[in-house]
Order: sequence, then structure tokens, then C-alpha cells
Amino acid sequence: MLQAATGFRGAISAPHHAAALAGRDVLEEGGSAIEAMVAAAAAVAVAYPHMNGIGGDGFWLIHRPGVPPLGIFAGGQAAALATPEWYKAQGHPDAIPPRGGLAALTVPGTIGGWEAALALVSPDRALPLDRLLAPAIRLAEDGFAVTGNQSACTADKLDGLRHVPGFAPAFLTDGAVPARGDRMTFPALAGTLRRLAADGLRSFYDGDIARAHAAFLEAQGSPLRAEDFAAYAAQQVRPLAVETAQGRVYNMTPPTQGISSLMILGLFDRLGVAEGEGFAHVHGLVEATKQAFILRNAALGDTPAMRKVAEGWLDTAELDRLAARIDMTRALPWPHAPKAGDTIWMGATDADGLTVSFIQSVFWEFGSGLTCPDTGVCFQNRGAGFSLADGPNRLAPGKRPFHTLNPALALLSDGRTLAYGTMGGEGQPQTQAAVFTRYARFGMGLQEAVTAPRWLLGKTWGAGTTSLKLEDRFDPALVAALRDAGHEVERLPAFSDLAGHAGAVVRHAGGLIEAAADPRADGAALAD
Repeated sequence: MLQAATGFRGAISAPHHAAALAGRDVLEEGGSAIEAMVAAAAAVAVAYPHMNGIGGDGFWLIHRPGVPPLGIFAGGQAAALATPEWYKAQGHPDAIPPRGGLAALTVPGTIGGWEAALALVSPDRALPLDRLLAPAIRLAEDGFAVTGNQSACTADKLDGLRHVPGFAPAFLTDGAVPARGDRMTFPALAGTLRRLAADGLRSFYDGDIARAHAAFLEAQGSPLRAEDFAAYAAQQVRPLAVETAQGRVYNMTPPTQGISSLMILGLFDRLGVAEGEGFAHVHGLVEATKQAFILRNAALGDTPAMRKVAEGWLDTAELDRLAARIDMTRALPWPHAPKAGDTIWMGATDADGLTVSFIQSVFWEFGSGLTCPDTGVCFQNRGAGFSLADGPNRLAPGKRPFHTLNPALALLSDGRTLAYGTMGGEGQPQTQAAVFTRYARFGMGLQEAVTAPRWLLGKTWGAGTTSLKLEDRFDPALVAALRDAGHEVERLPAFSDLAGHAGAVVRHAGGLIEAAADPRADGAALAD
């Protein structure tokens, strides 16, 4: 069985080994966890392109010892032209297309997030930007080995992507799906990263890169314009938080589903479950998920559009009320409207105790698929998550769409700092709840908590049902008990991508650092 990486000077967890190595090398040179994360984020944007890229969004939770955690919201806003009326005029009155130019309607925010995070690093200790981007540039120029995950994902999604402008030249090999182990290069993307290193990260929004993107996007039917890029800036925010018996847990603000992740843990804390891995543990978390998702689906959106501020959902009285609805013997009938998505999560901590929980995404696999041939940037389709009907997530200029992304961080009562998270759209809050409760509540080892079999309520990653899906490693008696309680159970392969690609980094009060990576992905956990 995999063991958590341990050390005292720093650690990083990433879903691709190249990203983990890029971050580890920065930490070994004395760089901060923030700088290590930027290096890893750039590397993973190259080497895991089906999951994320610099044409997507990103979110940060950052904790320095003795200081409350802070967040960086690096999600892009909708174009000034993007209205339901505009889409109706384009022949789409009911829904935003998920691929192509019409799907690319929000500004990519992740580069702005890198810039905002690096601004927190002391200038007298900061490493040069070109040093941080060097591993990603090398990967893009010299090539990287295609993973089995990328190859399988490309084959699975090809029918919806092959005719999107720019996709095939960038991500196919002579028109065919690349095989595991094939060398893939991104020369145009390497050039873009070099320009960012030379001109600064802000040039992505108001320099030649921004102008090239605006012209390409307009030509492909996107509502994005140069003015939308110039108007973008990442925001520093105060994370949401909930108290549990194990400590205080933090997550990202709306319109991310971070509130749902916190609600699940707050509700589960009220159920009095004494032991892990049994019926009460799994059933309790699944039923807590249902209560959190019902409220999320009805009322979560960009903060100005919400009827009630998200903090109110975490009030003691509100959590007590929702917890009282949970029947610990019977499953609440389900389905609901699922939220799709994919992403990458990474975590890092350094010798000074600075800890980062980070997430980066292009929404669906390969996002919109729309790829600029001059820059190599594939644009996200996060805006396809907007609704064209009335409600808190209705499309409007400058508005930010619902985000499945939500990095998590916990300050445990015994002095441990835990950064954790996962990809997986609808499954993100559920996998976070599994990892947190296994490790922090029931005392499972860190790597074991990430490796252990998981479940997914609802559909994500193309799964067509809203059942309770269980990896095929659970005790058959537990599976039978869940069915007897009314859960519609389906089985997944033993280590299924549907269950997410999770990771975790923990810093103990005495200075020991542990890091865990998910065997379901292609990554690594490294510590020194």
C-alpha cells in the first residue's frame, strides 16, 4: 500500500508527477509554498491538459501560522456582451452550448490568481518568474509523455471536440487520439509562457497575448472582447468557515460550491457517528450531501444575486434544522440536477509553515475545446454553467458562474494544518468529506484516507445516472445495508476516475509534514 511522504522542510501533492517535481524543486531552492504552487500549476497546465490549463480559472486558500487563512478568487467574469438575449440572437434561447466559441464567454482567471498569490511573497525572498515557469516551458517545448488518463479521456470526448477550432492540431496526433506514452509538445503554449515570464503575468490581460486572444475569440463567435480581459482582476477574499468537533474548516466563497463542502461536514458533525467505514459513516455523509445540494441547487450563485448570504447557511440554527431532516435509517429519495466538471487540486507547505490549497480547472474535459493556434491556450467553458432562465445563476454581463471548484483547508484543534481537495465536479464536496472524516475524525492515516474506496452521489464525468456509485472495494455487507436503506446503488471499478483525484498535505504541530497523492491519478506526493 502507498505510504504518505514525510519530511520537515516542505511537501507537495499533485495529480501529475511533473507538477509535483516542479513544486518540490522550488521548495528545495528555498522558495515558498506559493512559488512552488505557481511552478506546479504551470507544469500541470501543460502535462495534464485534459484537466486544466491557463485558459481556465483557479482558487487559492493560503495559511500562514498565526494568521487567519485568506483566499484568492481567480474566477473570470462573463463578457459584457453575454446576455440571454445575445444567445437567443445566436440561435440558442434555452441553453449555452458546451463547446466551441459560444461556450467561451468568461475571462480565464487562473493567471491573475498566480499574480495575486505571488504578490504575497516577500520581494527580498522571491524567486524570478522565469524560474517558476521554466519547468512548464521545458515540458511544452521538449514534450511530455501522454498519460493513460489523458489518452482515454481524449477518446471518450472526441466526438464533441474533434471539429472545434484549434482542438485537433493541439491535442491529436496526425488526427488520431494520442496513445499512452506518446510524446506531446505545445510549442505555441511554450511561447506564451515565455512571454508571460518576460512581460509579467498581467500581460495575459492587457498585453499582446490579450489582444491575440480577443481577436481569435471574436472570430470564433465568442462574446469576449479585449475590454473584458482588461477589466479582469483576481480578488482576495475571506474564506467561509465552519466549526467541527475536530477544528475549524475553511473553503471558498460563492459562487463556488465551497459552501456545500462545509455544510456537509457541519451536518455530519451533528449526527453523532462514532465509527468510520460503517453504514452510519457512509449513509450519514450521503444524506448530509443531499441536504447541502438541495439548498445549493436552489439558491447558490454569484453573491450579489443570492437571496441570503452564504454565511447564513452555516449558522448553527440552520445546520441544526437541516440535520434534523436526516433519517439515519432511510435514504432520502434522489435525483437532482447534477453539476458536471473536472479539475486538478494541489497542496503544498514550506519550511516556514505556509500552507496552500489550490485548484485549477477548465470546467469540462478540455473546456470549450477552442484552442488559439497562435498562443496554444485552450479556453474554458465555465460560462456554460450559467442558466438562461431566471434564478441566482442567470447569465448577465460581468457575472461569475456557479463553480464546482473548492479548495479546502482545516486548522485542527490539536495544531495540525490540513490542506486537501480533489477534482470531480459534483463529487468534490463528497470526496472532501470522505478524506476529512476518515483522517481528522476517525484517525485513518493520511495516505490511507486518500486511497480508501469512495462513493459518488449523482453524475459527473459523463456518468449518465444519479445513483449512489460505490467503488468495488467496499464490504459487501455495507453495500447490502445501503441498498436495504433505500439507496439506489451502482458499482464502479476499484480505482475509478469517477471517484475523483484527491490529495492532501498536513503539517503537524511538532513540524512533521505529510503528503498524500491519489493512486487514481498520475501524480505524486513529495516531501523533504
